[in-house]
Order: sequence, then structure tokens, then C-alpha cells
Amino acid sequence: MRPRIPRQSAVGHGPNHAELEGRLTDELASVVAGARRRALRDGDRQIDTAHLLHTLVESDPEVRAAFDGRQVARLLGYLVQRSIGYGLRWRIGVEGAGAVPGVPGTPGWSPVAARAMTQAYERAVRRGEERAHGVDLLAVIVAVPASRAVEVLRRTGADVGVLARRIEQMGEVRSGSASDRG
Repeated sequence: MRPRIPRQSAVGHGPNHAELEGRLTDELASVVAGARRRALRDGDRQIDTAHLLHTLVESDPEVRAAFDGRQVARLLGYLVQRSIGYGLRWRIGVEGAGAVPGVPGTPGWSPVAARAMTQAYERAVRRGEERAHGVDLLAVIVAVPASRAVEVLRRTGADVGVLARRIEQMGEVRSGSASDRG
């Protein structure tokens, strides 16, 4: 019998976080669950942006489309190395501890990752959608220069500025198709 993985809220207990998990697409909710499992399996105390990035790239075709093919292979290779021990030095600290003003401690989440979840939903709402997508989360993660995800991206040779522009272009296309439906 497999041991049960303790269930953690996707975003915490603050007043703005209570309903966020219900505001994610099924695909993004699956990403959150995968990042949670990855953090637990790796022995990390918190889900960080690198866990989210790893699961996003593995599972979301729209996120992978923001990268060129070589970047995806290199990024996944690096993230696998991290998950088998490279990231041990990250376990001694909390990603963004004290660096995210106004974000209360969120059990099981780094402050940067918790804030990214909120901002992903806010990004989707600005675009006129009711649920956040994986590309929304990717957009806010790459906008935080000190995040572990951005560190990983830089170490794999990704140009974070170019990636951010591609994501914005994808969002413009998504907004156009959403307004065409309305």
C-alpha cells in the first residue's frame, strides 16, 4: 500500500487565498498537485517556484510552447538533476523569505510561490477569464528575478526577457480568441 500524501491547501489560509484553488483550470490544479508531490518526494518543506516550473513544463503543452524545443529538453534535464540532489542547498532556506511584502506565511508554500498563485489568477481576470491557466503562472514566475524558477531558467541558458515577451504574445492571442467567443 502506498503511503498517503498529506493534502495541503494550494494557497494557504489568508482571506484572499480561501477560494483560489477553485479558480484554477483543471490542468493548473493538476500542476499544483504535482508540484506538491514533487516537493514532498524531494524532501523539501515547501513548494517553490522551481517545483511549479518543473511540473508546468512537464505537463502543460501551452507552457512548453513558450520555449523552443532545445530549451525544453535542457530545462527538463536540469530540473531532473535538481530533483535527484542538485537542489539540496535550497533546502536550508525559504525562497523569498522576507522578500514578498504583504504575503503572510502560507504553510507548505514559499512566499514567492504563494504570491505567484494569487498573481496568476489576477492575470487571468485582467484578461477576462474566470480561471488561471498554466501560462498565467509561468508569466508571473518569470517576472520575479530572484525566484528559484528564474535561477533555473538562467542556468539552462534561457533568456527570461525573451520568454516573458513570448508569454505576453500568447496572452494577447488568448485574449483575442476569448473576445471572439463573447
